[in-house]
This record gives sequence, C-alpha cells and structure tokens, in this order.
Amino acid sequence: MNAEQPNATEEVTEEVTETNFEAEGDHAADYIEELLDIADLDGDIDIEVRNDRTYLSVLVPEGAESIDGLIGKDGKTLDALQELTRLAVLSSTGERSRLILDIGQHRAQRADSLRDQARESINKVQESGDVEHMKPMSPYERKIVHDVVAEAGLHSESEGEGPRRHVVISPGE
Repeated sequence: MNAEQPNATEEVTEEVTETNFEAEGDHAADYIEELLDIADLDGDIDIEVRNDRTYLSVLVPEGAESIDGLIGKDGKTLDALQELTRLAVLSSTGERSRLILDIGQHRAQRADSLRDQARESINKVQESGDVEHMKPMSPYERKIVHDVVAEAGLHSESEGEGPRRHVVISPGE
C-alpha cells in the first residue's frame, strides 16, 4: 500500500468511533434533558468529544435557578447521576460508556483545583525529596493528578482501597 494513501480500514474505524461518541452523547443528553424536565430545572447541554471520551456539560443559563442540588456534597450526587447516565446509555446503545458528566462546571473547577494541589505536592517532593501522600479521590481525579505529575517528570502511583485510594507522589527515577 502506498504510504500517501490513507488506510480505508482506519478511515472507517475513525468514522464509526466518532459516530459512537455522537450517539453516546445524544442518548446521554436525552436522559439528562428528561431528568431536568422532571425536576423542573433549566440547563443548557453541551456535548464534546475529547481524548476518545464523551463529555456532557449542563450549564445554568443566566438568571435560572441554581442546580447545585444535582452536584451534592463533594460531587457525590453528580457522581451518582453520571453513573445513572452511563447506565441509560448502555441501555440505549448496548455499549458501555466512559462518559463524563459535569454540572455547573463543578468537575472543570475541581480539575483546576486538583492540578493546583498536584503542583503544590510536586514542589514539596522536589524540595524535600520525600514522598507526598495526597487526599483520597475518585479514579477520574487521580488520573488528572497522575497526568500533572508525569508532565513534571516525577513518579506517582495510587495506593489504598476503595474510598481511601489516593495518589502518592515520589521523586522521578
């Protein structure tokens, strides 16, 4: 095969994957729209595909009632809604979903905060040479921290079980 010619299989796979993400986003948006209607809440839904993952954001229109109740303490309600949305997508498509649901930019703000916390921990490790244990967090949050640590050239791993699972940062090898 000529190196200049695109591989037809790769093109079809890319199209199918993109279509799958679009379908996943559409099913998830329908589910969330129905939930918002039942709860009589206003929200604008934005669907985006990044890094082979569907991101669905519910934004509060200016002047609309707050939807913080859908986030809950420490994002626990948001986590539950994300799982329910993933189950709704599975029910509709027959495919498991890795969709990320954000409401009122809670996850986006939390990600920024986690990056800042990771940078602080990285600085401590670089200054002291000791390991740094961060607070427990979800798998998605740990991934954010691991990415920041890797960019800084240090080593990180997750330790602990269940709700006590956390990131440990150590000097690079």
